[in-house]
Amino acid sequence: MPGRFGELDYRFPRPLSEGLIKARPNRFLMDVERDGTIFRCHCPATGRIGDLVFEDVPCLLSESSNKERKTQCTVEAISLDQVEVTNKSWIGINQTMTNRYLEHFILAGQLEGMLGRSGDVWREVRFGRSRIDFKVSETFLEVKTPLTEIPHSPHMKYRSQPPMTSFDRLIKHFGDLAASIGKGKRAIVLLCYQFDAEPFRPPPMDRSNEKIEEAAAAAEKSGVESWQVNLRIDTLGVGLIRYFRLHLFD
Repeated sequence: MPGRFGELDYRFPRPLSEGLIKARPNRFLMDVERDGTIFRCHCPATGRIGDLVFEDVPCLLSESSNKERKTQCTVEAISLDQVEVTNKSWIGINQTMTNRYLEHFILAGQLEGMLGRSGDVWREVRFGRSRIDFKVSETFLEVKTPLTEIPHSPHMKYRSQPPMTSFDRLIKHFGDLAASIGKGKRAIVLLCYQFDAEPFRPPPMDRSNEKIEEAAAAAEKSGVESWQVNLRIDTLGVGLIRYFRLHLFD
């Protein structure tokens, strides 16, 4: 499928190719069929990807120029559309690339409504007990790429899984971001989706998420802002769809 590409989009070094995921034998690997051949590919999201069962799931693949790699291709995106659909909608799953995409859009001035006019941009900034993803002028920006809440299409196989219960790292980030505001800085937690997701809403509080929701509510009360950005991925690159502020605990 030909991709769409705009002047300010992030462009892949080479176009992605389409395949069909036949299985996910472990969290690092996916078996993908392309041009009639099944081969092992790298899965760049080591945790849950929604509740999907990866049997006959369309995907987009990037190919590495490093011939020494054990897996030459990486699964960059999946689709919930039927296999025979020509112009599929894609959901990016490469969490390790999110910050590279966002740095591109920050430097291109596409996130000024959230960050203002971008001055200096630093990556992986140490603050308190945490390493924060970005410091843009006087704003600390911590990025999260949720994949556990990806919707499943009626024709896809899925299995219900227990909720996540380990949030220690994120709780620590919330505390440090709240502390940064007292030093005259802005602090933002940015939820980045590589598809056009609905505005995030916290799930009802229960024993599994009580600590993280309390930490998030305390951070918001201290002035930490929550924002969401939705990106579009296709064979040629990644574009910005929209971004907006979230008020999670009004």
